[in-house]
Amino acid sequence: MPTAGLSTAAAAFAPAAGRRAEASERARDVDPAVLKEIVRAGFARHFAPAAVGGTAGSFTELVEAVEVIAGECPASSWCASLIASIARMAGAFLPEQGQAEIWAAGPDAVLVGSVTPFGTARPAPGGWLVRGRWPYISGVAHSDWALMCGLVETGTGSEARLFALPRSAYRVEDTWHSVGMAATGSNTLVLDEVFVPEHLSFDRADLFAGRTSEAWGGVAAACHRAPLQAVNGLMFAAPAVGAALGMVRTFSAYFAEKVGNAPNLPGTTGVQGVRGSAEQALARSAGEVDAARLLLGRAARLADEGAVAGPLEATRNLRDCALAVDLSVTAVDRLFRQSGTRGQALSGPMQRLWRDVTAISTHVALQFEPAARGWVDQVLKA
Repeated sequence: MPTAGLSTAAAAFAPAAGRRAEASERARDVDPAVLKEIVRAGFARHFAPAAVGGTAGSFTELVEAVEVIAGECPASSWCASLIASIARMAGAFLPEQGQAEIWAAGPDAVLVGSVTPFGTARPAPGGWLVRGRWPYISGVAHSDWALMCGLVETGTGSEARLFALPRSAYRVEDTWHSVGMAATGSNTLVLDEVFVPEHLSFDRADLFAGRTSEAWGGVAAACHRAPLQAVNGLMFAAPAVGAALGMVRTFSAYFAEKVGNAPNLPGTTGVQGVRGSAEQALARSAGEVDAARLLLGRAARLADEGAVAGPLEATRNLRDCALAVDLSVTAVDRLFRQSGTRGQALSGPMQRLWRDVTAISTHVALQFEPAARGWVDQVLKA
């Protein structure tokens, strides 16, 4: 499956994202110029439907491209990944009229969102009246649309629905102050009660099951058919794995310089003294990151091939994403401990990569214990 296009475009601006990372952290938001490059590279349109000019692309291609950016700036890669992910949800599950409205100006609309039902909705003629406050919406200040989840009372209980909202409908509160992933601008989206028509909403259960919109006439691209459990972890894990790869690359350069500058004279520790445990740390960490990338690569490939339709395969993908992040955290921690005082310099990338990978690992979608439990439950049923 071709993967050069998006990755090549990502590689072209990733170094600039890295150079702007420190300033972006101070601003607590993704750099606007970097966000423009993310859109120009094709992340916003990557999973958008072909009918609206989108790519309807592959998970393999997206994961590789996200990893490229993450090696320089994990926060920017996180925004790129989630912008693509939310567009996939809207493109696969909204009715055709809703898709046409979102992408009326072209396939590069920037969508943000959340599947957590922090909002509430009540039925109204032709749609719903929706309101709520959703924290931690990455890149929200740069969005054109938002896809937010709310609970609708049904009389016998409640159901979760997703609602597509134009930028004019919501406001943003500056609430994001985090030690890690600071440059994601994950502020709070606030929605005072607004009307959302039926064509801009769908049942969250369809998203979880991979039941696509009638807009497809029963035929959908592979990226749109995948159930959320099978692919959601990829969107969050790829930035962590890419950042860990960046840590290996950065530490390798630091280590090579240190070895090259080590005196090899009588009475000094010499090159061998400098190498010490650091070479084992580098080799083991590099191997763990390679293993993490292989896990993500398999999960992405299976999703692209439509091989995760069943719960056993879907839960394995989620397990592998959580395990890949655990491996990445271990690798980054080990290298950070070996980096010494130099690694802690605020002007350098190692402390940022360490903080960002650690922060990503706390996301609820990447916890290994529930992922393992879900997979084992399916194994026992098989």
